[in-house]
Amino acid sequence: MVRAGLRGRGIKDERVLAAMERVPRERFIPESFRAAAYADRPLPIGLEQTISQPLMVAAMLEALELRGEERVLEVGAGSGYLAALLGELAREVIAVEIIPELAARARQTLAELGVTNVRVELGDGGVGYPSAAPYDAIVVSAGAPDVPFELLAELGPAGRLVIPVGREPQELVRMRRRGATFSRESLGSCSFVPLTGARGWE
Repeated sequence: MVRAGLRGRGIKDERVLAAMERVPRERFIPESFRAAAYADRPLPIGLEQTISQPLMVAAMLEALELRGEERVLEVGAGSGYLAALLGELAREVIAVEIIPELAARARQTLAELGVTNVRVELGDGGVGYPSAAPYDAIVVSAGAPDVPFELLAELGPAGRLVIPVGREPQELVRMRRRGATFSRESLGSCSFVPLTGARGWE
């Protein structure tokens, strides 16, 4: 997947590529779909949720510009796959999941893989996780109507937020904080399950 797929389709960050080589994607999906674990497409994980396409996961990780010492917030832990990758790339990861069954399953898989720097919390991550803020980077794994102001407020002084925004086709957006100001950059189109909770879709 990494050599033939991701490098050939524009992913250049060697730390991201190495992390995706190390983390076994098949451990995060139901057994019935494991034969397709390394196909470049999203796969169902139950409860109307999916594990994202590997290329999109890699693009989001690259956009976060992680160097290894960051504290990262993930909104929408889902299967725990992106959280595991973030754990390879950052110092500390808090992954928030609103669906109890998925949060429990992600915790179990991460524990089985020996991941010790990722914490999965049950809650509405669309409004952030203020008790551990500020964050050097935040990534949202579900499509939001707009960028939640709570997440912007929880970014550190030079923080980055990567989030899918809008209706289909969604726009992948990167927000950068520079002190009290924010810049917005479009990273292209994408397709994610809808964000639920207070900052999600009705």
